[in-house]
Amino acid sequence: MRFLGNKTAILPDVERLLRKKGLLQNGLTLFDAFCGTGSVADYFKKYYRIILNDNLSWAVTYSWGRICAHSCRFKKLGVDPFVYLNGSCESRHGFIFNNYSPGNSSRMYFTQKNAGRIDYFRWQIEQWKRDGLISEDEYKYLLACLIESVSGVSNTAGVYGAFLKKWDARALKPIVFERVDAAQALCGGLTAYTQKIEDIISDVECDILYLDPPYTQNQYGTQYHLLETLVLDDQPAISAVTGSRKTAPMRSDWSKDIKCHILFDKVIAKTKAKYIVFSYNNDGFMSKEFIEATLKRYGKEGTYDCKKIPYKKYQNWKSRNGKKHFEYLFFIEKKDEHDVVYESPLNYTGNKVKIVPAIKSYVVDGRRTFYDLFGGGFNVGINMPGETVKYVDINHFITDLIKSFRENDTYEYISYVKKQIKHYGLEKAKAESYQRARNDYNSAPAKERDPRLLFTVILYGYQQQIRFNSSYEFNNPVGMRWFNDKVLEKMVSFSRKIKECSCQFISASYGDMEREIGADAFVYMDPPYQLTTGSYNDGKRGFKGWNGALEAELFAFADRLSERGIPFMLSYVAEHKGKKNTALLQWIEAHGYRLIELGEVTGISGSKRKEVLILNYDIPK
Repeated sequence: MRFLGNKTAILPDVERLLRKKGLLQNGLTLFDAFCGTGSVADYFKKYYRIILNDNLSWAVTYSWGRICAHSCRFKKLGVDPFVYLNGSCESRHGFIFNNYSPGNSSRMYFTQKNAGRIDYFRWQIEQWKRDGLISEDEYKYLLACLIESVSGVSNTAGVYGAFLKKWDARALKPIVFERVDAAQALCGGLTAYTQKIEDIISDVECDILYLDPPYTQNQYGTQYHLLETLVLDDQPAISAVTGSRKTAPMRSDWSKDIKCHILFDKVIAKTKAKYIVFSYNNDGFMSKEFIEATLKRYGKEGTYDCKKIPYKKYQNWKSRNGKKHFEYLFFIEKKDEHDVVYESPLNYTGNKVKIVPAIKSYVVDGRRTFYDLFGGGFNVGINMPGETVKYVDINHFITDLIKSFRENDTYEYISYVKKQIKHYGLEKAKAESYQRARNDYNSAPAKERDPRLLFTVILYGYQQQIRFNSSYEFNNPVGMRWFNDKVLEKMVSFSRKIKECSCQFISASYGDMEREIGADAFVYMDPPYQLTTGSYNDGKRGFKGWNGALEAELFAFADRLSERGIPFMLSYVAEHKGKKNTALLQWIEAHGYRLIELGEVTGISGSKRKEVLILNYDIPK
C-alpha cells in the first residue's frame, strides 16, 4: 500500500549501517517505535526479535500481519481464506457501505459494490475470530490483507483524508482479497504496543531502538482515519464531510514544531536500548544540528554516526523550489545514565560543564542533600547525586532564571521566547531591537521582572554573558549570538532534567546556609576566583565582589564544615598566568586537605585557567 514516509527505499542503507556496527546478529531485540506499515520490522525479522509500536491501531495490525504472514497456516479454519472470500459473492450493507460509498451517503471512497464486499470481508474475518477458528496471528494477517486489498480500490490520492470527486479507474475495479506483501523469513518473537512512544519508552526492554517519527505537520490519524475504523470495527461517530472519526486520540505531538524536539530528547534519554538508529529528513521540524547535539549528549563518545541519503520527492509546480532532499540516518551507542552530562542553556562565566565528569567521580556517594552554594548556571548541581539538590546563589535574578526552567512548561517557555524574538525583531548584532527588549526588561520593578524575558535578552547579548550594573539593571551590550539549535537542545534537555530532580532554589549568600547544612549533606563550592575577575564578581554590579578578605571568610566557613564532619569540595584556581594563590596553597597544606589538579580548562571567552578541586576527605576509589 502507499504510505507517507515509507522507508522501503533506505532499508539496504539501514542494513549496511547495522552490519558495519556488528549488530546483525540473532538474539537481539529491535524496537520499531513508529512502525507505520512495518517495512523496517518485516525486513529485519530474519535477524531480530521484534517489538512493534504505533499510536494507530491499523498500523500495528498491518505490521503484525506482515511479520507473521508466513507462519499462518489456517489449519483450524480448514479452508484457504483467500479462495473462500474471493469465491463468495456475498455482500453486506454495513458501516463502510453506509458511510463511505454512494450506497447511503455522498462520499465516494469506494463504489457501492466494493464497499459491500469490504463489509463482508470484515464481518467474515471477525466471525472466524469469534468462533475460535483463527489464531491471533492469523487474525492480524487477514486484517493486514484486508487493508492491502482496500488500498487497491480506494478512490483517493493515496491517503484517506479525502476522496476524489470523480471515479478513478482503479476504484472501479472489483475488489480482490489479496495477500499482503511480506518477507519470507519467520520472526523469532513478536510483541506489539499501540501507544504513544513517549508514554512507554521507559518500560520497553530492547537492544536496538529504531525511530522514524513524523517529520511535518501531517497528522497520520487524519490521513488514515478510514483504516483505523476498518480495523477497530467500532462504528464510531463520524464528521459530515470526510466521514472521519474523532482524530484527537490519534494526534501526535511529533507532528508539531518544538513539541517534537521535547519528545525526541525524552525518548533518547529514557530508552533502555543500547543502540539507537534514527531516520529523519531535511524537510522535518528538527534540524540536523539539533539532532546531532541531542544524540551526542546521550551517545558514547566516538559512536555518533550520520549518513546522508539523497532521495527524490514528488513536487508539483507550487513546491518546486530547488531545495535538495535528504534522508538522514543517525546512529549512537548510548552512554550509561550516570555518564550523561546536562548543560545549562546559560553561557555562564566560569561554568564547570567540562569538568563535571571529574567532579562526579570525586563526590561522596550516599549523601541525602547536595548543596551547590555558588549555583550560577547550575551545571554542577543538576548533574549530581542526592535525594535533594539545593541551588544557592546571591544573585536573585539568576536564581529566578534557573528556577524558571523548572516552573514553566518547556513548550510554553520556548514558544514565549520565540514570540519575543519575533516581537522585538531580535537578530545577532541588531543593536536597536536588542536595546528595546533590554529596556523593557529593566523598566519593570526588580521583583516583577520576567526571567523568561531576561533569558531571551541574554541570548542576543555579547557572548551571552550575564551582567548587571549597580542599579540592578541588565547592561550587557548586543552580541553576535542568537537562539540557535544548540542552545535549544541545551534548554530542552536541561529543562526536562531540572523538572525530574528534587531541587530547591535559594537566593542567599553561602554563609546564610551554614546553620541549615546537616550531617547528611555534601557541600560543593564554586566561588569567584581570587586570581581571575569576571563581569559578575568585580564588585561593581550591585552584588558582592571577591577579594582576599572574602576568600579568607570562605576558607573559615569550609573549615567549620570540616570540623563538623561534613564533606566539601571546592573548585578553584591555584595558578593563573604565572601567578600563584599562595593563601590558598597555605590553607590547603595547613589543614591537610586534598588538592586535585584538573589541568587547563577553556572559558567561554577562549581564555584558559588551571582548575583544581580541594577536598576535605579521602578520595573515593
